[in-house]
Amino acid sequence: QSNRSPMTDACEFLWYIPNDVKPGHRGDSATGDHNSLDALASHALALERFGWKGALIGTGWGRPDAFTVAASLAARTRTFEPLIAIRPGYWRPANLASAAATLDHLSGGRVRINIVSGQDDLAAYGDAEGDQAQRYARTREFMQLVRKLWTQEKVSFRGTYFSVSNATVQPRLQPRDGRAHPKLYFGGASEAAERVAATEADVQLFWGEPLAEIAQRIARLRSLSDELGRELAPLEFGLRITTLVRDTTEQAWADAKAKVAAMAGNNGAGWHDHQNFVAIGQRRLLALADRGEVLDDNLYTAPGKVGGGGAGTTWLVGSAADVASSLKKYRDLGITQFILSDTPYLTEIERQGLNLLPLLRDERAAAPALPAP
Repeated sequence: QSNRSPMTDACEFLWYIPNDVKPGHRGDSATGDHNSLDALASHALALERFGWKGALIGTGWGRPDAFTVAASLAARTRTFEPLIAIRPGYWRPANLASAAATLDHLSGGRVRINIVSGQDDLAAYGDAEGDQAQRYARTREFMQLVRKLWTQEKVSFRGTYFSVSNATVQPRLQPRDGRAHPKLYFGGASEAAERVAATEADVQLFWGEPLAEIAQRIARLRSLSDELGRELAPLEFGLRITTLVRDTTEQAWADAKAKVAAMAGNNGAGWHDHQNFVAIGQRRLLALADRGEVLDDNLYTAPGKVGGGGAGTTWLVGSAADVASSLKKYRDLGITQFILSDTPYLTEIERQGLNLLPLLRDERAAAPALPAP
């Protein structure tokens, strides 16, 4: 039994803003101005209006620069908090530390950073990496140095991959609500990634795996944190998943199956997030379909068989009560950061903001109907 406080006290709910030059991302409405500032700002403003904390903004070579998008949206909003995905190598630690400190200052403390170590088209922007061990060793150093630059002055650091001498980032970050600096989110399912998360991350993000797997990974990361002598505050955990919510359980499953059929008809076009590399965490997700089309109460694995990638590989499907019940079970395992989404993005920001978020914030919410596939 969990003795956690209600979700509203302990948890934060973010969304996802598509950051792509191509329209129709993951079944989104395909409009010509989909990535204009006005269109993207309409998402951020809707997130504020319907009770969301902020949104993840994805990164990758061949997509618009995530930091530029985040800065533009922060300027158009008052409370929206961008979770900005960035890659070591594309950024140098001091450049990222300075840019994030500046945007945090200008936005009144609204910046969050998601460190992405997955492979990318490195040569296109002049980067190069060694094997997996070197990639995560570099990421560890990157995170250590960024944190030093945010919390110390006149930093001198000489590592294997990065060095600075007598560096002080200006403007200085101001502690806000007990937060010394923007949270560093991190993902990765390999042993090398977990060792970095256990010592350097503020939040470890998981994709939509079944409850038992998430419980095992949380236990392992907590144990690793102790074993490796973590010096930071206890590691937090987050879930990045697609949530397909409708008025009734039956309608949700009918729509989910229709969406998967449409994906199968076009070979999952638009659902892969331009993935050229399949990371260990993605392989784990894809393998879930072999265990059944629906796992736990309502974790739908079929999207992964027809082209769903990343957070689009598995979906939580059902009425608002069904999906809220499932998310609370993840909460009871220790998840406090939830990054949800479905398409069309703008429509679903409102639907789930009005129907799902209130249930997540009310421990007395009605029980779900569930059975449906």
